[in-house]
Amino acid sequence: MHWAKILGVAIGAAALLGLGIILGHFAIPKATDPLASSTSDSQDLDLAILDSVMGQLDTSRIRENLRELSKEPHVATSPRDDALVQLLLERWKDTATGLDSAKTYEYTVLLSFPRAEQPNSVEVVGPNGTVFHSFQPFEKNLTGEQAGPGVLQPYAAYAPPGTPKGLLVYANRGSEQDFKDLEAQGINLEGTIALTRYGGVGRGAKAINAAKHGVVGVLVYTDPGDINDRKSLPNETFPNSWGLPPSGVERGSYYEYFGDPLTPYLPAHPSSFRLDHHNISGFPPIPTQPIGFEDAKDLLCNLTGTSAPDSWQGALGCQYKLGPGFEPNGRFPADSEVKVSVYNRLELRNSSNVLGIIQGAVEPDRYVIYGNHRDSWVHGAVDPSSGTAVLLEISRVLGTLLKKGTWRPRRSIIFASWGAEEFGLIGSTEFTEEFLSKLQERTVAYINVDISVFSNVTLRAQGTPPVQSVIFSATKEISAPGSSGLSIYDNWIRYTNRSSPVYGVVPSLGTLGAGSDYASFIHFLGITSMDLAYTYDRSKTSARIYPTYHTAFDTFDYVEKFLDPGFSSHQAVARTAGSVLLRLSDSLFLPLNVSDYSETLNSFLQAAQKDLGTQLQKQNISLGPLVTAVEKFKTAAAALGQRILTLQKSSPDPLQVRMVNDQLMLLERAFLNPRAFPEERYYSHVLWAPNTASSATFPGLANACARAQEINSGSETWAEVQRQLSIVVMALEGAAATLTPVADL
Repeated sequence: MHWAKILGVAIGAAALLGLGIILGHFAIPKATDPLASSTSDSQDLDLAILDSVMGQLDTSRIRENLRELSKEPHVATSPRDDALVQLLLERWKDTATGLDSAKTYEYTVLLSFPRAEQPNSVEVVGPNGTVFHSFQPFEKNLTGEQAGPGVLQPYAAYAPPGTPKGLLVYANRGSEQDFKDLEAQGINLEGTIALTRYGGVGRGAKAINAAKHGVVGVLVYTDPGDINDRKSLPNETFPNSWGLPPSGVERGSYYEYFGDPLTPYLPAHPSSFRLDHHNISGFPPIPTQPIGFEDAKDLLCNLTGTSAPDSWQGALGCQYKLGPGFEPNGRFPADSEVKVSVYNRLELRNSSNVLGIIQGAVEPDRYVIYGNHRDSWVHGAVDPSSGTAVLLEISRVLGTLLKKGTWRPRRSIIFASWGAEEFGLIGSTEFTEEFLSKLQERTVAYINVDISVFSNVTLRAQGTPPVQSVIFSATKEISAPGSSGLSIYDNWIRYTNRSSPVYGVVPSLGTLGAGSDYASFIHFLGITSMDLAYTYDRSKTSARIYPTYHTAFDTFDYVEKFLDPGFSSHQAVARTAGSVLLRLSDSLFLPLNVSDYSETLNSFLQAAQKDLGTQLQKQNISLGPLVTAVEKFKTAAAALGQRILTLQKSSPDPLQVRMVNDQLMLLERAFLNPRAFPEERYYSHVLWAPNTASSATFPGLANACARAQEINSGSETWAEVQRQLSIVVMALEGAAATLTPVADL
């Protein structure tokens, strides 16, 4: 009995100790805790610290960051990319301005490169192989920066090697419908080479669509009508303006998915299972090569055949025709063909992510992640170095406060520099695969700042609805660049706005696709995410993106001369992102308004009723459960908002704060269903998966209805519609349950 009593006392003491540790994890830190400083469980956003950070973000330092980051080409895994890894580690380990720790995570990934010793080529050849014309394999060296060993020739990453030749046809943007339209014109596509233009569908989709119709090779160019406001002459383009010069070629990944192609859903460690190269899906099936619009003009303006539709015409100064083949008495013999020679190779390379960490004082197990990729196709001054220049300045200012002992965030902050993004968001995807459970359990939000400045007119923000409120709050307190006297918020609302039934006219918040490193965080892990940048006035230009995107002309001087002289827009993005970061990491209650999801759900529901209701009714499929689920979510979201307001007026127990914040953090996870879209790799979020239908509603439901109506084949396709409807209803009900009081089971 004596030993039993001792054992009982010991067990009880251990239990009390364990409880103390759990409470202490987010309660008042002990004075001996090096992370604690003078913080307490009630630590909230310090407006004086916020103002200090805003004032210290320095345009000249951002400028010098950009100059250093973009002075040499730094494609993924190149020597310069490795040097930038070391630069980031040095900055984040600096004794005066560094962070608590910095480390690298390395992955062995499959990348695609052209052969320096055997450049890809495009030629016009005769039936007997006579070469009538060879197009330039490189961009013209206009400023002395477009040549050198680090400048990769333009190529389509992951396009297979091969030397197809055939009659040339013009296939507009290379969509499935474009190729069907050509066949409807009586054009036999078998064995042809298709000339397509960027835009409309993804890069890789152009080759996939072409191959389905018998095309053996694809060329892709950027039309000046899509990027230069129809300007194409050398004196109208870079280096005389921001326009794409005639030899400029957009490089890019033509891989359809994201992440390492050999290890889907697994981190690309040496020990991980890898697919056989022949079993990889998502690569272009036929040789593909991008070219400049001056080369495209030589080809397209000499085609024979029927004139292309008006919507297919561009700005090359001629009437676009469809082909196949060249016109008689033109620049090339009528019986000549186009030969595309691609010599790309696949290589396993080691690519690194770099992480810099500031540990939280109160809730170190809650993470706010701020990231951007590091690799570029050439110099990459805009993409991605403008974003990294901002990231480094924010981390410098916060690191300085940290080292002085005047500040430590409530929650942990992780700065991330992702590797190999340009090849398909590889670094960030491998990271989310490796740390899936930890990130899902602990990450509050992900902030992405890739291209920080497209141009210098207005903010552009994209994200899931709960981040709207924190972005709005931040931008209302920061002055817009220039002499207007407006806040960033008031300037933003002048250029892009919408009418909200709750707030009136507000700036428009865009949605997140898969264009940058936020993709795996939102679509795969269900983590609240956003992307921030400054951009141009879309009423003044039709450019689909800044014109030198992914070319050798995206240089420091291009940024300083044409995009952001003075770097005030870079500073505006730094202040916006820095303010959002501090609000998310330091606020007692997370500044995420889940009720803002109600507007989105209402909009989706109304679109479903309007666009799909009649067809669904004919199939005896009721939207009633969906209506009920949306109402249930709205009620739960409003009740949680009211509960937070009540707690804010009192002195809440730290456990109450923790529980409410976890509800806010975990909401996005409730919308995940990994079985909802088996044909879509990594897409699990039932609200933000790709929507290929015309109805702006729940994507799975919209896509299933479109397929069912198109095929019109009976019960099986409509059963999938019913399944998708049930998936959405279940997700909304789960989300509502996530927001109800934790004690209510």
